[in-house]
Amino acid sequence: MTPHERLAEATRIAHEAGRRIYAAREEGHLQQSLKHGNELVTDTDIAVDRYISDELARCFPGEARLTEELSPERHELDENAPLWVVDPIDGTVNFAHGHHYVAVSIAWMERGRLQLGVVHAPFLGETFSAVAGHGAHLNDRPIAVSEVRSLENALIATGFPYDRDARAPLMRRLHAVLENCRDIRRDGSAALDLCNVACGRLDGYYESCSPWDFAAGLLIAREAGARTGHVYDCPEGLTQALYGENMVVTCADIYATLRDLIEQADSGRYR
Repeated sequence: MTPHERLAEATRIAHEAGRRIYAAREEGHLQQSLKHGNELVTDTDIAVDRYISDELARCFPGEARLTEELSPERHELDENAPLWVVDPIDGTVNFAHGHHYVAVSIAWMERGRLQLGVVHAPFLGETFSAVAGHGAHLNDRPIAVSEVRSLENALIATGFPYDRDARAPLMRRLHAVLENCRDIRRDGSAALDLCNVACGRLDGYYESCSPWDFAAGLLIAREAGARTGHVYDCPEGLTQALYGENMVVTCADIYATLRDLIEQADSGRYR
């Protein structure tokens, strides 16, 4: 099966998952619980994750899956083998609170590289997609990053961890970036933030997040012309494509400025 045929199947699955998410919201009475002590999860997250996993197993038998709610440990995966990386609902807190910034994210990797991605926002009626080497699209139309030349004119997005104790150090970053950009957005879905960099609605994004949060959106951003990387190098022994710590994703001209600013904030050199 070609990458484009795989993308077509992944898009079909994402759209059906989106319909189930939409229906669950309309029906109401979501069952909510906490995982890891502080991270919200609903019964719909688990049901949609199971649906996507079952469909991928049926369409691509024998290929491993790394999903948010049903995943194996990352160290158990063969980084060179085919791998599906799935977030059934990116933006669970938004979903549970009635906001529309919610997405299904499905990516496929092979030989340690992202090969395709689809991010579907059911409440917005938008589907972002990309195949490596073939550009990025929104509802089948080509997209590209913005042409902002300086950080002072840039709209930047970020996010924060559920662990409140981990938020304090990030305030230094927020302060530094907010003082040097046009404005900050915190919308609650890494996948959609990355896609909005891809289509020019945002000029940059920085955050630390899990593989299922960023895999599809990262490829879409890259294929739209974004520059992507990390404030600090990926440690040896970890798969680069699944490493989400201290990510920076921007239009080309502001990448170095934003990355250096974050590093200065971390080190205490920013005043």
